[in-house]
Amino acid sequence: MIILENLSKTFIKDGNRIEVLRGLNLEIKKGESLAILGASGAGKSTLIHILGILDHPTEGCLSINGINVFEWVEKKKAHFRNSTIGFVFQFNNLLPEFNALENAMMPALISGMSRKQASEKACKLLGEVGLEHRIKHKPGELSGGEQQRVAIARALVMEPEILLVDEPTGNLDTETGKKIEDILVNLNTTKKITLVAVTHNNLLAERMSNRIFLRDGRIYDYK
Repeated sequence: MIILENLSKTFIKDGNRIEVLRGLNLEIKKGESLAILGASGAGKSTLIHILGILDHPTEGCLSINGINVFEWVEKKKAHFRNSTIGFVFQFNNLLPEFNALENAMMPALISGMSRKQASEKACKLLGEVGLEHRIKHKPGELSGGEQQRVAIARALVMEPEILLVDEPTGNLDTETGKKIEDILVNLNTTKKITLVAVTHNNLLAERMSNRIFLRDGRIYDYK
């Protein structure tokens, strides 16, 4: 489903080349769950941003469903991103002026879906993550774990094939983090969503069907 071929990312800072990713080759199969581990600065977040077509590689190819997505114009990439890929980040980026339901609806509204249909889908998803009684609460009125569950519902409202998560439990206590882990693992097993998780959390990583370790911009087997 997702294939990286000789993918590299280089930044130029103060005239110096910084090679963040170096010739990565990786295949992620449909319905797989993959943990990406590594020390801070290893290139994990850069990699997941490229997988989500939020950033471009300097060299190499990213194919999704057999298509090199970086050959598309920006408008087509944006449409594909909204319809096919869901994102959950450590900082959930919820809009503070909107309640949980409105935040979860946002990608559907952007896609042109009717407000009624978007509301129904978002409400159902919020119920599935245990927030059926909190849909009218704004982010500031929700706990960190509840905010992250809203972010998960928002990521799922377009029924994506791929879910990319970056340190989804990084700001949460152990008990709350375990609940978020359970939701993510359940989504992968029951909905067959391809799940890619950047994490420092070894417990979450062990629950994934595959694991890789990034070091100095290269992929190593996880041990």
